[in-house]
Amino acid sequence: MGQDDLAQRFNIMEIPPTDTIYAQPRGRVQPFVFDASVAAVFPDMIGRSVPGYATTLSLIGILAARFGQPGTTVYDLGCSLGAASFEAAEAEGDTPYKVVGIDTSASMLERARDLLNEHPPRRPLSFHQGDIREFPLQDASMAILNFTLQFVPRDDRSILIRKIADALVPGGALVLSEKIAFADPSQHEDMIVMHHAFKKANGYSDLEISQKRTALENTLIPETMEEHRTRLLNAGFSRVMPWFQCFNFCSMLAVKD
Repeated sequence: MGQDDLAQRFNIMEIPPTDTIYAQPRGRVQPFVFDASVAAVFPDMIGRSVPGYATTLSLIGILAARFGQPGTTVYDLGCSLGAASFEAAEAEGDTPYKVVGIDTSASMLERARDLLNEHPPRRPLSFHQGDIREFPLQDASMAILNFTLQFVPRDDRSILIRKIADALVPGGALVLSEKIAFADPSQHEDMIVMHHAFKKANGYSDLEISQKRTALENTLIPETMEEHRTRLLNAGFSRVMPWFQCFNFCSMLAVKD
């Protein structure tokens, strides 16, 4: 799916709704939540905030075509507006699997279902409200955590990854995209500086960058690639392969043989 197709999928037409949530000074910056205000501008927000997001998203369809198996389910965990769900449901080939998107945000799911009604994909797709830590998973050939695990409390992450591994059929895969940390403090700081430069190049002011960083400070907790790799292997995945990285954002593929 190209950028024009992505814009049509999100129904943003010629002028995308612009993210100005943090454009005005705030006396107190509240913790970040995926509420109605975020849902309204989410395509603009994530596209201008996450380096390589469009590329990562477009390649999820290729991975779904590779790992999706007949009679199984592809789960998009923390699906937001369902962009990855649609990519998986529109993947090339005729393998008959279904796609299920799960999210806690009613505002996100309302807009995702509107998009589903307007643009039904090639394969069955449904959206459900629920906590991915508790939602039952079974007969999965692929699971997607596209910038989701970073919002899950650290103490719950290993349990969730093991739950996903247990739900995958042999040959199934997990796509894990995350903002990552670096063990080397200087490298970590370099990546933060470049990420902020990326956001400034996309039109965010220093005030917006600072206030959003404060909002995310105790909500989005990144980990190193080695921490992710160790957790995935301990959960039962046999192969863990980083396949995309742009600054401090990375996507990994974990396969269960």
